[in-house]
Amino acid sequence: MANVLKAEKQLEIVKNLVNGQSIRATERITGVHRDTICRFLVRIGNGCRELLDAEMRNLTLNHLQCDEIWTFCGKKQGKLDADTKRMIFDQGDIYLWVAFDEETKLIPTFVLGKRTADMARRFMVDLASRIKLPKATDTGIRPGCIPQISTDGFNAYPEAVDLAFADNCQYGILVKDYRNTDMPGRYAAPELIGAERRIVRGDIDAFSICTSHVERNNLTIRTFMKRFTRLSLGFSKKLQNLAAATALHVAHFNFCWEMRNSKGPGRMPAPAVAAGVIPEVWTVEDLYRAVC
Repeated sequence: MANVLKAEKQLEIVKNLVNGQSIRATERITGVHRDTICRFLVRIGNGCRELLDAEMRNLTLNHLQCDEIWTFCGKKQGKLDADTKRMIFDQGDIYLWVAFDEETKLIPTFVLGKRTADMARRFMVDLASRIKLPKATDTGIRPGCIPQISTDGFNAYPEAVDLAFADNCQYGILVKDYRNTDMPGRYAAPELIGAERRIVRGDIDAFSICTSHVERNNLTIRTFMKRFTRLSLGFSKKLQNLAAATALHVAHFNFCWEMRNSKGPGRMPAPAVAAGVIPEVWTVEDLYRAVC
């Protein structure tokens, strides 16, 4: 008979992982071996991925900000030999491509992969499939929303946005200029010396083009997923484990996370509640029951 962890112990592991504990820290706290925790993480992460794929559909979101977050699998890119760099795509530098809604704080989708034009196209096509865009039908035009999209200056974005959304979006690019970006031994953020906003499509205010919210969310990701924490030993050896940990974090953030309200007292509803995906905030227990 298989030795299966009790539900209470599984829930304890989930609570530790979504609150920023590493695998080894969770091992010390729960008394469960790290290999067992990793296998369980993959199972619950796959369940979270299926939940997100099912629930993040027909969304009405007004301003989507997109960004890529660097991490690595196995070893850093500079440690790979030439053949591995050319043939293997799940080792070395890996980027988390994430979309973030400015108003509801919802993360409608994410993908993991290299920072290439092909990944940009896959990311934008997947994002467009989750938004309720206007669509031509046999009876006329189905109503939908025309979202605004803001990205950084990565040159693969314009083609990817055009491929995925065509005329069903308003699009702007924000290019930030920094000074002292290549100083040796630098760990603090470089100095911002200027920013250029470019309207690519749509009648929008140039000053509404913004990536600050998704970049602030990068801090949340790096704080609560040790696999993204810089200058640490918390990196992933397998892309499968990284994808599972990311899916668990995004599901917890969307369905359970109540952040501080910056515009007044109290707390904001969970992003999925604000976006109308679910009627009320979930607990970690609710998320566990939904995916296990």
